[in-house]
Amino acid sequence: MGKKPKIVMTSTDLDRLEALIDSLPKTPFPGKAELLAEMDRADIVESQEVPPDVVTMNSKVRFALASGEEFCLTLVYPKDMDGSADRISILAPVGSALLGLSAGDYIEWPKPGGGMLQVRIVEVVYQPERAGEFHR
Repeated sequence: MGKKPKIVMTSTDLDRLEALIDSLPKTPFPGKAELLAEMDRADIVESQEVPPDVVTMNSKVRFALASGEEFCLTLVYPKDMDGSADRISILAPVGSALLGLSAGDYIEWPKPGGGMLQVRIVEVVYQPERAGEFHR
């Protein structure tokens, strides 16, 4: 995919993710290094300043495959995973890669059975900050 796109993260999300990582066992977990790397490279802004098309925690995102097929997922903290197919944890490698991206950006997605798909972020359907929800 080449160069990684610029990402933006709110200071609230950064603080909560740092607390989450600190609360987990110190042993490495899948995706930990990737999440820390994304947090390190993000441009940090206040919640009221995040652009409305950026994926923040608890955002609902619409994706498109090259085939034109679309699907939606909500990026959540592990405590909010309820087994439904429309949620993805920030601790999943795809979840950590999604945080901070904007509509129009692409993400690599693992295919069932191996390999990767390139998936485009079509729209941030819901973003808490855009809705005025700064303390979710």
